[in-house]
Amino acid sequence: MPHITLNTDEPGIRGLLRFRPETAGPLNDLAEVLLRGESTLSRGERELIATYVSGLNECRFCTSSHAAFAAAQLSEGMALVEQVRADPDGAPVSAKLKALLGIAAAVQQGGRQVGDHHIAAARAEGATDVEIHDTVLIAAAFCMFNRYVDGLATFAPEDPADYATAADRVIAYGYTTTSPVAEPRG
Repeated sequence: MPHITLNTDEPGIRGLLRFRPETAGPLNDLAEVLLRGESTLSRGERELIATYVSGLNECRFCTSSHAAFAAAQLSEGMALVEQVRADPDGAPVSAKLKALLGIAAAVQQGGRQVGDHHIAAARAEGATDVEIHDTVLIAAAFCMFNRYVDGLATFAPEDPADYATAADRVIAYGYTTTSPVAEPRG
């Protein structure tokens, strides 16, 4: 049960965004730019970074949501998402993405945990300044989102189908656009 009385029974961040719509806009705008905006990293790769950090933070709602969003946008689907979550170094992803996941994991521990060796490893695999920047910001933003969701004890559905439905919405309409049935973003 959430620590505060929400004006909806929607799970996770969706309920919090409904509760305080004036903060929802900037948060959704940030997610839209980071996860769906122009980038040399695919949308699936960026969602994978968000999933990985959310998993490290043990945020069930965000991990499940963004795992579904990543899986729906990666040809290898949920199997790859689960491999990355379990063993990013052994997962069948590019060396560049592995290096970026290393940066994301360091950010999750604390911004000052990102060392020159993390950046050098990413650059050695061809990561650009923008890709490094966006990885750090995705990781930092998801630490905030995870703490927001869990700090207010929001509800996280058990059924993976709930997250798959949300993935369809996000892929079709994004984080900032209202779908034709006026469903909130999550």
